[in-house]
Amino acid sequence: MEKYTAKQIAGFVIPSAVGIMLFMIPIQVDGSWTIAVKVVADLIGGALADFLPLLCVIIVTVSALLGVISLGKPSFITSYPIIDDTFTATPVWAIIRVIGAVFIWLTFLGVGADDENSVLYMITSPDAGGFVLNDLLTVLVVIFLLAGLLLPLLLDFGLLEFIGALLTRVMRPLFKIPGRAAVDCITSWIGDGTLGVMLTANQYESGYYSAREASIVSTTFSAVSITFSIVVLAQVGLMDHFGPYYLLICLIGIVCAIILPRVPPLSLKKDTYLVEGRAMPETLPEGYTSSVRYGLALAVGRVNEYRGIGQFLENGVKNAAGMRFGVLPVVMCIGTLALVLANNTQVFDVLGMPFTPLLQLLQVPEADAVSKTMIVGFTDMFTPSVIAAAIVNSDMSRFIVAVISVTQLIYLSEVGGLILGSKIPVNLLELFILFLERTIISLLIAAPIAHLIF
Repeated sequence: MEKYTAKQIAGFVIPSAVGIMLFMIPIQVDGSWTIAVKVVADLIGGALADFLPLLCVIIVTVSALLGVISLGKPSFITSYPIIDDTFTATPVWAIIRVIGAVFIWLTFLGVGADDENSVLYMITSPDAGGFVLNDLLTVLVVIFLLAGLLLPLLLDFGLLEFIGALLTRVMRPLFKIPGRAAVDCITSWIGDGTLGVMLTANQYESGYYSAREASIVSTTFSAVSITFSIVVLAQVGLMDHFGPYYLLICLIGIVCAIILPRVPPLSLKKDTYLVEGRAMPETLPEGYTSSVRYGLALAVGRVNEYRGIGQFLENGVKNAAGMRFGVLPVVMCIGTLALVLANNTQVFDVLGMPFTPLLQLLQVPEADAVSKTMIVGFTDMFTPSVIAAAIVNSDMSRFIVAVISVTQLIYLSEVGGLILGSKIPVNLLELFILFLERTIISLLIAAPIAHLIF
């Protein structure tokens, strides 16, 4: 057995333990359950409350301007990896950023505030753009900074490699994917779903995943991160239920991951490879007699490759910049549009009507109001909780919406858009079918458990 120095072991254990304590261990503050990162975020948010709306306006505006400029591929963007990854956008996403910037400026300046019958008031009202800017983005902007800077504690010091090795022998029989996918899965679950999609696309394009495996991993395990989950639960005012909430999300995620690979459209995907001969064997490498020893070797190897505090800060800044400049404009655009439609049209009433009988069968309070949140999650993960906070009074129903909006998973503003933009062989119709399947499975599990909690 290979021997490791105390420094090597500490390099793996200490940062990983700190990351787990910050992001994954519930703590009780003033009688309510939360996690350490959220406590710090609340303190910072309270201290900077007056400045946060303007900060959001600046971030969204810069994102829109540089997103448009990036279409011309100027060297001052493409020559610097962090700037390139943060601001380069396709034409569609550049337009979404611009619309988000227009909405945030109209809202910040209060345009149309004096005429409740005007079109501009529909956009900037406290129930639409005003809600997104002042109640949602001001929370996200702080959370994204902390999460971005501190997530490397979970991602960069061998924790994912170690856990991945331990899960090697369960991934194939349970989820029909190779053991190495455990790293992608855990990266998504405790890190960020977009990072998981990017890892999966890279593995597929390199020949390590088949078309079927890449489709399963990207649509089933690109889970919503803990950070986003906290924001959603806080949005509906139920942070004191964080423990059962996140456990329920994990349970539903596992059930969906077991069921969906066995039914269409994922079960119809073929085991074909873009590059032949790269798929790794399912057994432990020669010289390793246990998954623990192999995982420790991988973790120590990751620590040995680390470049120190410089790489930690670089990765943290990249994470924070990507979340702030990439996600905030999309939330402002899609969240505002969805609220405008929800407040002034019957669009989501009609789309959600087929869910009303199921919600009534499951004895979900305010079933008609909750049904409005079911389909809108396909566009953006935050919007169902935003709508629920505005029109749903029952704590149980808001809890169910918060769970469903996270476990639906495939929202076009981020994970879905990334999948469609990659070489992973899943089209828009298949994504929508998977979204509906996840929604129904999630409801059937979440509603009965919510009755036990409330």
